[in-house]
This record gives sequence, structure tokens and C-alpha cells, in this order.
Amino acid sequence: MSTLTFGLAQKNNTLYKWASLLALITIFYNILEGIVSVYFGLEDGTIALFGFGLDSFVEVISGVGIWHMVRRLRQNGNENPDIFERQALRITGVAFYLLTTGLIVTSAVNLYQGHKPETTLWGIIISVVSILTMWALIHYKIKVGRQLNSHAILADAACTKVCIQLSLILLLASAGYELTGIGGIDSIGAAGIAWLSFREGREAFHKAAGKACGCQIACN
Repeated sequence: MSTLTFGLAQKNNTLYKWASLLALITIFYNILEGIVSVYFGLEDGTIALFGFGLDSFVEVISGVGIWHMVRRLRQNGNENPDIFERQALRITGVAFYLLTTGLIVTSAVNLYQGHKPETTLWGIIISVVSILTMWALIHYKIKVGRQLNSHAILADAACTKVCIQLSLILLLASAGYELTGIGGIDSIGAAGIAWLSFREGREAFHKAAGKACGCQIACN
């Protein structure tokens, strides 16, 4: 019996190491994605790509909270967020609301002025890379979460789906502009990113308050 227990503990320890690695990959990927997106967003004058990059930086704050959560789960298995995680969620929520406001105002001004980006090619490239990366991260987070029977890790995987939705909006806006040359498509794409950022902000505050996760596959 003790051998069985030891074997299970070793397996769980390995799985938590994988969960921690996935959280770190998510953090560093979002940092890189944010830098590249903000740079080319400013360089090419595309507000959708710029907003996408700022969203990536906010995701870094959330990612740090997730990484801390995995370490806590590994130590005591308590699925309830601690003070650090709740504070990270509140900061994330505020940042998403500020991003939402900024993107809506900028989108409205750009639409009024008839602004057109120089190109949105980088938006297409970055969004495709992001979709593939996030799909892989979700796949492995779900796999690890199920093996550990961790609702918290599965909930994180479910909420990572929002990143794919953001990438899809960026892809549609960027491809739409490249195909049509209509500048308003970029601004509409930025407004779509603002809408999802608002949802992410609201979700962060709900989780900080201990309410059920809204981006569910396993938050019940």
C-alpha cells in the first residue's frame, strides 16, 4: 500500500512540474507576443494589433497568478485562491477595464478620422502563431488537469480559450483589411478585442470574489 501511495505521489509531483512549466511558457510567450505586437502595431498604425499586444501584457499578470496557484496546489492541494491570487485577479481586472476604455475611444477616433493602417500583414502572422500556440497549451493543460483531477487547472485551460478568440478577431480584422483596404475594419477589430477584454476583466473580478468561473469546461 505504501509503495502504491509513493508511486501516486511521484506521478502527481511530475504532473505538477508539467503544470508549472505550462504556466511559465504561457507567461513568457505572452511577454514575447506583447512586445512584437505592440512594436508592429505602432510601426504599421494598426490599433487592432496594438490592442492585442497590450492584452498580452495583461495576460502576463494573470499568468503569474496561475503559476503561483500551481505551486500552491502542489504544496497543499487547496483549490481555493489565496490572497496573492485574488490580488493578481483584481489587478488583472482593472488592467482589462482600462484597456477596454482605451481601445473603444481610440477605435471611435480612428473610425471618425478614417484612419488606415500601412499594412496588417503582421497581424495575420501573429494571430496564426497565437492560435496554434494557445491550442497546444490548452490541450496539455486539460491533459494535466484531468490527470490531477484539478478543477483549478482545468478552469485555467478553459479561460485560455479566450486567447484563441482574441487571435481570431485579430486574424479576421487583419485579413479583412489586407483584402479590402477598408480602414474601418481595423478599428472594428480593435473594438472586438475591447469587448473580449471587458469580459476578461469582469471574469477576473468574479473569480477574485470567489464566484464560479464563466469560461467553463470544468469550473463547476
